[in-house]
Amino acid sequence: MSSTYDQVYARSLEDPEGFWAEAAEDIHWTKKWDRVLDSSNPPFYRWFVGGEMNTCYNAVDRHVENGRADQVALIYDSPVTDTVKTFTYAELKDKVARCAGMLRNVGVEKGDRVILYMPMVPQAAVAMLACARLGAVHSVVFGGFASNELATRIDDAKPKAIVTASCGIEPGRVVEYMPLLNGAIDLAEHKPDAVVVLQREMCEAPLKPGRDHDWKEAFNAAEPVDCVPVAATDPLYILYTSGTTGVPKGVVRDNGGHAVVLKWSMKNIYGIDPGEAYWAASDVGWVVGHSYIVYAPLLHGATSILYEGKPVGTPDPGAFWRVISQHNVKALFTAPTAFRAIKREDPEAEFLKKYDMSGFTTLFLAGERADPDTIMWAEKHLGTPVIDHWWQTETGWPIAADCMGLGALPIKYGSPTKAVPGWDVQILDEGGNQVARNETGAIAIKLPLPPGTLPTLWHNDEGFKTSYMSQFPGYYATGDAGYMDDDDYIFVMSRTDDIINVAGHRLSTGGMEEILAGHPDVAECAVIGVHDALKGQLPIGFVVLKAGVARAEGDIVRELIALVREKIGPVAAFKTAVVVQRLPKTRSGKILRGTMRKIADGEEYRMPATIDDPVILDEVTVALQDVGYAQD
Repeated sequence: MSSTYDQVYARSLEDPEGFWAEAAEDIHWTKKWDRVLDSSNPPFYRWFVGGEMNTCYNAVDRHVENGRADQVALIYDSPVTDTVKTFTYAELKDKVARCAGMLRNVGVEKGDRVILYMPMVPQAAVAMLACARLGAVHSVVFGGFASNELATRIDDAKPKAIVTASCGIEPGRVVEYMPLLNGAIDLAEHKPDAVVVLQREMCEAPLKPGRDHDWKEAFNAAEPVDCVPVAATDPLYILYTSGTTGVPKGVVRDNGGHAVVLKWSMKNIYGIDPGEAYWAASDVGWVVGHSYIVYAPLLHGATSILYEGKPVGTPDPGAFWRVISQHNVKALFTAPTAFRAIKREDPEAEFLKKYDMSGFTTLFLAGERADPDTIMWAEKHLGTPVIDHWWQTETGWPIAADCMGLGALPIKYGSPTKAVPGWDVQILDEGGNQVARNETGAIAIKLPLPPGTLPTLWHNDEGFKTSYMSQFPGYYATGDAGYMDDDDYIFVMSRTDDIINVAGHRLSTGGMEEILAGHPDVAECAVIGVHDALKGQLPIGFVVLKAGVARAEGDIVRELIALVREKIGPVAAFKTAVVVQRLPKTRSGKILRGTMRKIADGEEYRMPATIDDPVILDEVTVALQDVGYAQD
């Protein structure tokens, strides 16, 4: 007997227009669409053409009008400032409407762009929703981004206004934003008309007369404004992909399709009902923060957690368990990196025993490959399903997942399960032909992409085609490599540029990482391919050991090399592994494998704008030099 998932998935591919038109009935439209899908100009597909709506109305006002005015919409939990504050839907509506009035008072209207350069505070979410309320296009840039990177985004988006805060709070330090922002505006050719500054008591910033406005004063002086209807195909936001060089790639998200699929995803993928508490432990600067801190939970009438803290150190490895218990969180979505950090600090999960987790049902992981060892550790200690799922900044919502609202499927470790309804995932060879099951290839999505994905790049249609649509005509190239098994389970092994060629053999560094991560002493790891004159490329492993491991590093390295040789074979030519204290990562937790590879090969590299701590690259360089790489 087929499962609910099988039936829903089949229908989504057989009749995509009917499928998504039905889902769109859950959204309030001020004008119904004329066409569900306009496919007249591939690869530029448009969903719900002719329809008009407002995303903010659907995320906030609609719930106030339909009986959820007194339900908590947003919980701000900040261990770094020792603050917990809740906002009902009615309170959130009042703040968003007044914030929209504040933006209008500084000249922002429908179609204008607003850059938000904010820490994880409620005002960040309020400002995003206020832009949506006006029909303005927001572009959130991670607070603390370097001036030159912020300047490129200012020049590309050309914002009418910038909304910022005086500082961000990190464990043990305060990051001043205004010197960085002023530096960016000085560097940028485009100059915003206004800057609105949220003054935080930890560090007040001097304001420039005539340009800068104090948030509190401007907010209190503003009159609330109503929602402005926009076309379903109008842009809601621009989100710049991390690690870009030169002209940044601004991923565009539209209003209509985005609202439809995010509302649909909350129940069907995450198993969340309106009124339940859901927590995406991310940052509003990343796509996860856009989709699953701000928009999806609120579109669905759920309660969302906005957390200003870390998985460890704020104050201890029990931070996540405390938030889940205190706010009765049903499902958590975070990066595997967060759980590796918790596991490293508290291998036996002693801190977990302090909290009542009875209301918690599901852990979702995404952002990096979730190694089986981390998944099994979380399953063992939480006693709940741990769901690895896979998606990208460009897609805006999951491509592959175990859809909890459609009936859980059997878990296969190392796989984000099957394609989510709406996604026609195929594995292709270099010529664009489908490969056999269980054979590694490029993971691609047959066009048209479902609603809520990127319709193009901001003012860069050619870049959109070149980056995503030209490699396999008729397909979106994900840039990821992997395979599909006989049961239609997808295995995402690595980025396509992390498939290394060792003496003519195409091998996945992700497969090697999975083996290293299974060693009992290893907390986390990365494998890169480095240049070799004889074999083309050779793999090198980097491992971070669990807290308290006292064994000789040399013994552990020998065991790791033997493990890879045993499980993959001599063909892998895995002969080098180094122990490091930390891996270089972006602030969202992605390991900077490309930068590590350039260091190893002695190539010039650009300091990634999103790096969490640049000092770690020096540590990696020393470790590589110790084994004969990264020579000056």
